Amino acid sequence: MRKSIATVSLSGSLSEKLSAVAAAGFDGVEIFENDLVAGPLSPEEVRLRAADLGLSIDLYQPFRDAEAVPDEVFARTLRRAERKFAVMERLGADMMLVCSSVSPDAVDDDALAARQLRALAERAADHGIRLAYEALAWGRHVNTYDHAWRIVERADHPALGTCLDSFHILSRGSDPKGIEDIPGEKIFFLQLADAPKLAMDVLQWSRHYRCFPGQGGFDLAGLLGHVLRAGYSGPLSLEIFNDVFRQADAGRTAVDAMRSLIALEEAAGLSSLPAPVVPDGFAFAELAAADTEPLRSLLGALGFARTGRHTGAKPVELWQQGEARVLLNTVSGARREGPGLVALGLESPEPGAAVRRAESLLAPVVPRRRAPGDVPLDAVAAPDDTELFFCRTDRDDHPSWTADFGSPAAPGSAAGITRIDHVALTQPWHHFDEAALFYASVLGLRPNESLDLADPYGLFRSRAVANAAGSLRVALNVAPVPGEQGSRPQHIALATDDLLATARRVRENGAGLLPVPENYYDDLDARYDLAPDTLTAFRELGILYEQDAEGGEFLHCYTVTVGRVFFELVERRGGYQGYGAANATVRLAAQHTADAGSRPVRQ
Repeated sequence: MRKSIATVSLSGSLSEKLSAVAAAGFDGVEIFENDLVAGPLSPEEVRLRAADLGLSIDLYQPFRDAEAVPDEVFARTLRRAERKFAVMERLGADMMLVCSSVSPDAVDDDALAARQLRALAERAADHGIRLAYEALAWGRHVNTYDHAWRIVERADHPALGTCLDSFHILSRGSDPKGIEDIPGEKIFFLQLADAPKLAMDVLQWSRHYRCFPGQGGFDLAGLLGHVLRAGYSGPLSLEIFNDVFRQADAGRTAVDAMRSLIALEEAAGLSSLPAPVVPDGFAFAELAAADTEPLRSLLGALGFARTGRHTGAKPVELWQQGEARVLLNTVSGARREGPGLVALGLESPEPGAAVRRAESLLAPVVPRRRAPGDVPLDAVAAPDDTELFFCRTDRDDHPSWTADFGSPAAPGSAAGITRIDHVALTQPWHHFDEAALFYASVLGLRPNESLDLADPYGLFRSRAVANAAGSLRVALNVAPVPGEQGSRPQHIALATDDLLATARRVRENGAGLLPVPENYYDDLDARYDLAPDTLTAFRELGILYEQDAEGGEFLHCYTVTVGRVFFELVERRGGYQGYGAANATVRLAAQHTADAGSRPVRQ
């Protein structure tokens, strides 16, 4: 289907927005009135600019407070409409969005509303313009789509139809099945927006928290199915009011928007993309630094052994323990914040198909310098620029990336670490929703609910994505960072079957474990009936503890931070699937304290 987007969804000038929309592959655009009124381009210039970019102008919006008003007020409304129709003719737009009235002058009279909308449609038709009447969720008297349709049906004019907006329908909890009773030719326009499920005033919810399909909690695929069964054949258009999008780069926001519509079409059965190839584990995590010596020391203390060096010219080492593999990349001119997590190797059943899936959803393929003897390995870039490599490690049916590092490591687990449990990637604040959609649509991972956690310097937001088996988990975070901008800590969580033994061995090897306040253990003693010797061991080693409602247990502790990287050691018991969210506030506070140097690191 044709794809469109409202200019209100993007940041920048109207000219910048049109360029971004066209570059992302959209077919058309809704011109938000404020963007035209506040800009230097005349309607004729906007029309030419859109045409040069290959964009149709699908809608001009919004026209407010038009119907069910006293005659003298409606006379002024007609005058205002005539001026707007003239602008639309200059603009080359042939459809106007008319929102249900929120004016205190409006009365609850459907007959009057229908009569006045018919008169307005008569004027519009004289200019070759059609009107799409939309029920605002906070409309004074008309606030549901079925009520708006009854008025349109009563007005009975060929230039008057209805506009369906997913936010206005789903935010009120309306049943979208009734859409199928509306004749398709009378559904003039469809606007799509997702949103997180929030308990708040619907107007504020709409103005600040809308997001692209797949980034919130609404069933947009189900709603779209009802609209298509009604016979709608117009464009799929995005109208997103979002404070973050209005401040982010328009180009990447437009690409994110297009990705959301491609994924929505697939979910609604309208298109056939390469099927998702869900990764089933981590092949490796890659750390880069100008000076990798601190990381070597830390990995050695964690029980890793250096098992290989890249056989080509790349300054990359392979460190391994059990099935946990870490690459250390010595990079000249690395970021001044120190070591960082720059790439992930994902175990993929079909690496080639995984890349094709990623490309179909607009993920940029990372160019690679490959020596003649290097194993072929393709990667795409995630929204935070983390490179994602699709791998099959030590499988007979596919070249293994480990061949570039000589012989594979012998089995062993010097500190009891078995594999990478999860990684936590701290996102730039304006990429959080984009990242959640990327990992869900491109990799087929299942997103959990978003969590807001208290940080000593603000609010820490987190949303995890994982495969069904829980063998690959990624926590996406947005954290307030006091001090230097751009310092975004990342961490790698390493699994063990016996955290107490692993933590003792790691500490004996000289690794600094994050000290945890004594107050935490007093609270832990109050919340859980732990054996005294267990609680004593937790205090000694800085181990945090959580139980879920099903009785699953999570034990975890942390190393000190090196540059922008730290490690978490975790033990899961009884099918626990979470990430220790209840302990996040304690961990964040302890890290701030340790980073400030106010307490010595426990050895």
